[in-house]
Amino acid sequence: MNPLITFFRTKIYTAILLLVIIMMIGVTGYVMISGYSLVDAFYMTVITMSTVGFGEVYPLDDESKIFTIFLILASVVIVGYALSIITEYILSKNDVEELKHKKMQKKIDSFKNHIVICGYGRNGKQAARKLKAYDKQFVVIEKDKELEERLQLDDVPYVIGNANEDETLITAGVERAACFISALPNDADNLFVVLSARQLNRKINIISRASNESSYDKLKYAGANNVILPDKIGGDHMASLVVVPGLMEFIDNLSIVGKSDINIEEVAVEKFYDSEKPRTIKDLDLRKNTGCTVIGYKDENGEYIVNPEAEMKLARNSKIIVLGRPEQIKALNSEYDID
Repeated sequence: MNPLITFFRTKIYTAILLLVIIMMIGVTGYVMISGYSLVDAFYMTVITMSTVGFGEVYPLDDESKIFTIFLILASVVIVGYALSIITEYILSKNDVEELKHKKMQKKIDSFKNHIVICGYGRNGKQAARKLKAYDKQFVVIEKDKELEERLQLDDVPYVIGNANEDETLITAGVERAACFISALPNDADNLFVVLSARQLNRKINIISRASNESSYDKLKYAGANNVILPDKIGGDHMASLVVVPGLMEFIDNLSIVGKSDINIEEVAVEKFYDSEKPRTIKDLDLRKNTGCTVIGYKDENGEYIVNPEAEMKLARNSKIIVLGRPEQIKALNSEYDID
């Protein structure tokens, strides 16, 4: 918690304690000096402290008047102190929130080649959790201000606003971003957001969620590089557990969540170049050097080859996909200085 807020809360507790003490003194004094009942004494104390100007319950004698004068003077000081502290607290809290937002925006402005996640529902939250585990820089755009507290608790950089507005996308740094994930529940909203993001950044990689298969082609036409159908994937996965349960169990055990327990890695070929001469998968000899096995190859045109031949030449701007135990992947990353 912010030290300034803690400081003001301590002062508020002190002010409340002083109010309770002066009220107890007032009630006790009117009971003992004026002979009032507890209800009458409490009433007299409240109207005296609040200075509302109501009449006395009974006419006051000299001793009661002197006591009332003391109570009025003490109450003015204590009530004034309490009101000033509460006012300062409210203003300081607003200032602290504003400072937090400015600090977060400054952090977002420093991001480059980051990921922008649009929507913090089930899919958006899961995407954020995965990216955070892998130490990727990302920003969440969320329209619902009620989720701001959840975003703060999750320690997620965020922008509160409507992603349909270009200003919100620019605030999230979409012009500098490398990837954009649109995880809104409504396909029409995803379509509009994808179109806006593509116009602001022609090179950005856009991944969009879709609820209906009929939206697939529209989202691709709007500029999405990939369209994910969560319901279709879930159905396919459940069916696969019936058809090839052993294989699916193996795949489920593969982890790409965090750097400490990752099993699969995609590496740019440039990481392995030490000269201009093209190299082959065999030349890398990753199995011997790191224990990892090459299970896939993505050429410069984006085409995938599963289980490539050892003699396949590695072209520039291509990638290889390797499989290994966490310690082997760690050795690979360390050997070739992979971020």
